[in-house]
Amino acid sequence: MSRTEEFEELRPLLFSIAYRILGSESRAHHAVEETRLGYERASAVPASPRAFLSAEVTRIARAARHPAPAPPAAAAVLLLERLSPLERAVFALREIFGCGTAQIASAVGCSEAVSRRLTAAATARSATAGGPAPYWPDRLAGADQIARVLAAVVPALGRIGVTMRPGEVDGGPGAVFHDRNGTALGALALGILDGRIQTVRWTAAPGDSGGRNTAA
Repeated sequence: MSRTEEFEELRPLLFSIAYRILGSESRAHHAVEETRLGYERASAVPASPRAFLSAEVTRIARAARHPAPAPPAAAAVLLLERLSPLERAVFALREIFGCGTAQIASAVGCSEAVSRRLTAAATARSATAGGPAPYWPDRLAGADQIARVLAAVVPALGRIGVTMRPGEVDGGPGAVFHDRNGTALGALALGILDGRIQTVRWTAAPGDSGGRNTAA
C-alpha cells in the first residue's frame, strides 16, 4: 500500500480526532491536510502510520486552537495573489465560507478526490516560510484594503460559477454568495460610512445557521 493510500484509509479517523479538538469542520479539514502534507514530506515511513498520523493530527489541531494573530488585510491580499484563480477560489470557499470537501467539489463541479487535491495545493501554496498556511484574518477594515480583497476573491469565485447577489444581511447592506447549483455558501455584511465600505463581516447566509463569521 502506498503512503497516499495509507493516509486516505486513515483520513476519517484523523478528521474525527481533529474535529473533537477544534469543533469546526473547516478547521478540522485544514488540520488533516496539514498532517497529510507533513506525512508526504517525511523522509522515513513510521512503523505504525496510524499511531504516527494520530499523534500528528492531534498536535496540529491542539496548536490550531490558539493560532498566532491573524495577518492584516494587506498580508491577506498578498497571500491570495500567490494563488492561481482556481486555487484562490478554493481557498476562499474553504477559509472564508468554511466549506468542506463535498461542498467545494459541488461548487467547483469536480469529484471529491479532485477537490481534496485542489485544497491541498491551495494550502501548500499559501503556506509561509515553510510553515503552515495562515488562517484568514478575523478583521478586515479600511476601504482600500477591503477593495483589494474583494477584487481578488470575487472574480475568482465568479470563474467557477459562484454568484454574488446584493441584499440585506443582518439588518444592513450586504450580499449573498450562491454556488452554480443555487446553494447559499455564505454572506457578506458591509459596514458603510460616508458612502464608502469601511468594514466587512463574512457570515452565514440568511436562514442558514452555518458559515464563517468574520468581524471587522
